[in-house]
Parts: sequence; structure tokens; C-alpha cells
Amino acid sequence: MRLGITRAHRLGAAVLASGALVVAAPLAAPAYAAPAPPTVTAKGAYLLDNTANKKLWSKGADTRRQMASTTKVMTAVTVLGTAKLDLNKKVTIKKDYRSYVTRNGASTADLKTGDKVTVKQLLYAMMLPSGCDAAMALADTYGTGTTVSARTKSFIAKMNSNAVKLGLKNTRYDSFDGISAAGKNYTTPRDAAVLARKAMSYSTFRGIVKSQKTVQKATNGRTYTWYNTNKLLGSYSGAVGVKTGTGTSAGPCLIFAATRNGRTIIGVVLHSSSGNARFTDATKMLNYAFKTSSSSAAGTLKLRKLPAGAQSD
Repeated sequence: MRLGITRAHRLGAAVLASGALVVAAPLAAPAYAAPAPPTVTAKGAYLLDNTANKKLWSKGADTRRQMASTTKVMTAVTVLGTAKLDLNKKVTIKKDYRSYVTRNGASTADLKTGDKVTVKQLLYAMMLPSGCDAAMALADTYGTGTTVSARTKSFIAKMNSNAVKLGLKNTRYDSFDGISAAGKNYTTPRDAAVLARKAMSYSTFRGIVKSQKTVQKATNGRTYTWYNTNKLLGSYSGAVGVKTGTGTSAGPCLIFAATRNGRTIIGVVLHSSSGNARFTDATKMLNYAFKTSSSSAAGTLKLRKLPAGAQSD
């Protein structure tokens, strides 16, 4: 009887020991692999978590570069920051604006001389088809002086004053639209991201730059149809803006933003290798920020096509 009990005890102990081993050795969880930093063609780039106001990644963050039509983000910010701004204020389109576009071979909203449009409509005309005529109209309207030249120059001074207020230490404007005769129109990826963060704080700006297309009527009934040159819109899930730009010295540029699950990311690429490469660069950066799987890699992104005849920038 004693022998049986002893064997039973030993058997039970062995079972318990075996069970203890099972409990003590759970399956190891797979190690988390952080996404690799993006590789982009752009000479300068910056990635900002706008929700947390935190830098995520950069390339040449503080190197000054030409910015082309992304300049118009500051033009919009300067207008939207005007005291007692009336977005419904009517502005008459002058021949000077059309002559300026023709003289410089600039991107245009094709505004017609004599038409009256609102300030908000001019913001659409500037930000979607990148109309330099619209940018000039806004600068002329919100500058001070007795001539178009004086008023646009004073408006550019306001842009530079705003840059100082925002702490953009490596940003300078010599134009209201990015057409720089002297080459003194520059920014950095970091500064451009800070500016975009300010711009996106305006609900009017957010509503405009997320639009793929808009149809607007002048007071005489003329209809204008403008398409957004930012091909991320309608192509990248969550894209909400912001502005393209292309210039001989600046190369293809893009300030962009996307929102997913309540989190907004802002990015900048300056001087990408080609017009489409800037969108590929942006996609890689956003995938990195959102920790998107490689199955949604930038190379598989199908860009929205602009209709024939639409302005490109």
C-alpha cells in the first residue's frame, strides 16, 4: 500500500512538472519590425505629424531651395490672416493679370479681363490650377500703394513679415507666386512644413485644397472650371492637400497632407526628379508615417489623371 502511494505521488509530480514546463514556455511573439525610412528622389524632404506637431523624418531639412508655386501657400495664408477678411468681396480682373501670365509663360486660371469674382473664388483659382493671375489679383487687392506694382510689392513684404512671425528662419519671398527673377524666393523642407501646418489651421484653406475640382461663376455668369494639379487627391487614401509647384531652378515640388484615423500627416518634397516622382516620393513618406504595408508601396499607386486641357504645375 505504501509503495502504491509513493508511485502515485511520483506520477503526479511528474505530470505537474510537465505542466509547469508548458506554462513556463509560451510561444514567443514575433519581433516588431519598424518600417524602413523612405528613399526619395527629392533633394529635400520633411515629414511632420501635424496632430502631435512632431517631426517624423527628414532629408536636407534646413537646406534652402527654390520652391516654385508652393509659394502660393504663403500667399493664401497672408490673405486669410487679413483682419476682418471678407471672402465674398468682389475683385475685378484686370488686364495686368493676364499680361503678367502671358509675359512669364505662367500657369493660369484663365481669368477674363473685366470679370468680377470673389476673394474665395480667387483662392480656388490660385490653389487648384495654380493660377498666377489669381495670385496677382490677390496680391494687388491686399497690398497697399497707388499702382499695381506698388501694391504687389507691399504684399510680398507682408509675406516676408509673416515668415518672420512663423519663425521661418530660412525662408524668403521675392514673388507672390514663385516666379523669381532674382532667385531670392526660397525655403527649406522644415520651414515649408511649418507653413503648411499654419495654412491647414484655416478651415477655408482646408476646404479649398482638398477639392479635386471646382466650378465657379463670375458675377456676369461666366463659368470657370478648375482642376487640382495635386494628383495625390483621389489617388492616395486620405489625401487632403496641399500644393504643387514646378520651376526650372526649383524642380518639381510638392507640399502634401493626408489624414487617416484622425491623424494628419504633412509632408514636403523639394526638387524631386520628375513631376510624377514627387507623388511617388510623397506616397513613400506617407506610407512610412502611417506604417502602411509594402503591399501598398508607392510604385503601385495609380495617379489620378487630369482631363485634356487642364492646367498642370
